[in-house]
Amino acid sequence: MSDSEIAQQAHMKPIIDLAREQLGIPAEHLDPYGHYKAKLSLEYSDSLQERPNGKLILVTAISPTPAGEGKTTATVGLGDALNRIGKKALICLREPSLGPCFGVKGGAAGGGYAQVVPMEDINLHFTGDFHAIGSAHNLLAAMIDNHIHQGNHLNLDSRRIHWKRVMDMNDRSLRNIIVGLGGTMDGYPREDGFDIIAASEVMAILCLSTTVKELKQRLGNILVGYTHDGQAVFAHQLNAHGAMTTLLKNALRPNLVQTLENNLAFVHGGPFANIAHGCNTVIATKTALKMTDYVVTEAGFGADLGAEKFINIKCRKAGLQPDVVVLVATVRALKFHGGVAVKNLTEENLHALEAGFVNLERHLYNMLEQFALPCIVAINHFVSDSDAEITLLKKKVEALGTTAIVCKHWAEGGKGAEALAYAVADILDQSTQPNFDFLYPDEMPLWDKIKTIATRLYGAVDISADDKVRLQLEKLNEQYQHYPVCIAKTQSSFSADPLLKGAPSGHILPIREVRLAHGAEFVVVICGSIMTMPGLPKVPAAELIDIDDNGKVTGLF
Repeated sequence: MSDSEIAQQAHMKPIIDLAREQLGIPAEHLDPYGHYKAKLSLEYSDSLQERPNGKLILVTAISPTPAGEGKTTATVGLGDALNRIGKKALICLREPSLGPCFGVKGGAAGGGYAQVVPMEDINLHFTGDFHAIGSAHNLLAAMIDNHIHQGNHLNLDSRRIHWKRVMDMNDRSLRNIIVGLGGTMDGYPREDGFDIIAASEVMAILCLSTTVKELKQRLGNILVGYTHDGQAVFAHQLNAHGAMTTLLKNALRPNLVQTLENNLAFVHGGPFANIAHGCNTVIATKTALKMTDYVVTEAGFGADLGAEKFINIKCRKAGLQPDVVVLVATVRALKFHGGVAVKNLTEENLHALEAGFVNLERHLYNMLEQFALPCIVAINHFVSDSDAEITLLKKKVEALGTTAIVCKHWAEGGKGAEALAYAVADILDQSTQPNFDFLYPDEMPLWDKIKTIATRLYGAVDISADDKVRLQLEKLNEQYQHYPVCIAKTQSSFSADPLLKGAPSGHILPIREVRLAHGAEFVVVICGSIMTMPGLPKVPAAELIDIDDNGKVTGLF
């Protein structure tokens, strides 16, 4: 059966009952969206603050390939498995974007028998959070243009407006546009463009805020552009932040759903890790840590992107640290990194596996050595994996000083990940704390922060930028040196070139553009050819999605 068919046969329980039975949440603190999803009140989250924290498990992965790695599936499988072995565990995931669902990547609710449900709702409109973020973002865009049209008393320079518009769909034609055409009644013509909602600073702000007060303050601090004499203009000067916060009032509340095995999960926030900071909301993670003994969360794409940003941005700002890392890999993906074409990945190829292992090795080294975190490798099992390939992979991981565990959660649900759950629990039950540290200190200059990530995590020898970008970074460094950096680059490689597989070394990371995310409080560094508005592939997933006369959806995932 397909993932969609498995999800459609799920035996879900009313979310209000599950929340009461498993976590003791009173019904009055949950606003149900139908029977199987609900939003938790901020008041209830606040009431938990005196409780001790549980243990935080970060699930990340090797560099993604067309072969698939299954990081979200592994997160769900591990959460179910921990509950199966008698541990109290809660899962924290990001919300899917419609762009990948109808583009190339597909949904993001897990797969096989390790899914969160209702899968169709989660992958589509869910509780409306993405729409609220898009509305708040575009309200600010409309107010900027209206301000200029109505006299522009702030003296905004229409050539130096930084705030684009957003939509939750892949559409390359909207990357660069002209707005305000049509005459004096239709505003002033200027260059503009669209990003995808997952790349919106409003998304990042929602994911990093824990109170309505903080959310409003951060929204007010958004940099919208500059005046003709070079002075910065912020959203609060347009009086936009109050209305934006009002649109996001309910979106700030965490969404509660369940797995196929009726274990609870928060699915909240949805930034991409290749163009944004790639983590679920701080409020969902912090709330979950107060509710259970173990929290299993995932960070987007490979560990060089998702895990790096989880640690250097989310953990830094939220006062968190992971207690253990699970690095997901597949035999198929490693053979792809070793040079095997997708059509040949089902064939045993020990030579290619060994060649592609360098990708896993570097990710593992980064977690163990650069961040000093205990790390276990989860081998997401495919039926085409041969015994010889599994044996070789486990042997090579063990030679690096850690453990690789075969997981069959896609086919067997939580039962298939019990060995992984026991291994993770053994590490967490030890009294010693990881000798964890961030990759760079707050006071390091922005240029050096970027270079540190590139050289220590990516294998680069240096970074490069033209004079204009260097000047921007020097200027930003005067006021924002203490900000972390959020590198936007291809997810397919440690380099900025998606065709360089494995673990390339000796390359130079090219910085194309920098953007100040003043409300989110980090600096976005755009590298290579990465786009913040994706395009559709030649055959988009949308062509395969359909619905019959009875309302049954097919092809969604």
